[in-house]
Amino acid sequence: MTQTLRHAKITPHRSATRGHSDHGWLNTYHSFSFADWYHPDYTQFGALRVLNEDRVKPNRGFPTHPHRDFEIFSYILSGELTHRDSMLRKGAEGNACKDKFYRMRRGDVQFTTGGTGIAHSEMNEHDRDTVHFLQIWAKPWRHGLPPAYHTRHFDDQAKRAGFVPILSPLKAGPDATPAEEKAAEPSLPDTIPIHADFVMGAGLIAPGKAFEWTVGAKATTETKRKVFVHLPMTQGGKASIRLDGREDAVLKEGDGAFIEAVNAGDKLTVESVGSAEAEVIVLDTA
Repeated sequence: MTQTLRHAKITPHRSATRGHSDHGWLNTYHSFSFADWYHPDYTQFGALRVLNEDRVKPNRGFPTHPHRDFEIFSYILSGELTHRDSMLRKGAEGNACKDKFYRMRRGDVQFTTGGTGIAHSEMNEHDRDTVHFLQIWAKPWRHGLPPAYHTRHFDDQAKRAGFVPILSPLKAGPDATPAEEKAAEPSLPDTIPIHADFVMGAGLIAPGKAFEWTVGAKATTETKRKVFVHLPMTQGGKASIRLDGREDAVLKEGDGAFIEAVNAGDKLTVESVGSAEAEVIVLDTA
């Protein structure tokens, strides 16, 4: 497959260069500086600030904790993860809406706008199975936003046909009115709105197949862009991808890649070159 983005700079971020901590109940990898792990080369990438690949054992998790002024989203790869906000406790949910009590499984995405301040818990309440998920943080376009939650399911069948947009910018933009914030209309239909010039996509690519990601996804305002691609560890090392046909841009499970000097409308080819289906996450930012 030939290169089409000759102007782009692609720099792999190998799994071995990520931060890693095994706390027993939590086995976590950090693509960007997080908690006690700091690397000067991996602090943020555009609006992208955190990408953690986490595995949490049964009946363990993150008890109620606060967030402010970040856009935070969890993408479930396997198992289940239960989200509760600070107004609820286990066993007293009553008729709470699913944005306050939501048991997430594969394909589900739970999104939080920290804004002026929220508190929530994320627990694996399953008795046997470990939950495997990505937690990703982005910097919002302004502080002081009203806190909000969104949950949505994105099925595998659609992801096997091509990249599926998961998040797109709030259509009303940084100057949204309170009514527009409440309406929460995204730039792209059937996505979750994020308060940033930021798009997330996901695809499941069979061996020998290739998908194409359109930079900016026709949903963003800034034409000068950058893209981070991540290949989660889902296939025991059997999945692998090649970016833009480049032999020096082949990623194995756990690897990521920084793609810079790209413009809205550019086409990024992602080819599955391993022996197992590759689950590919694309994070497109100004």
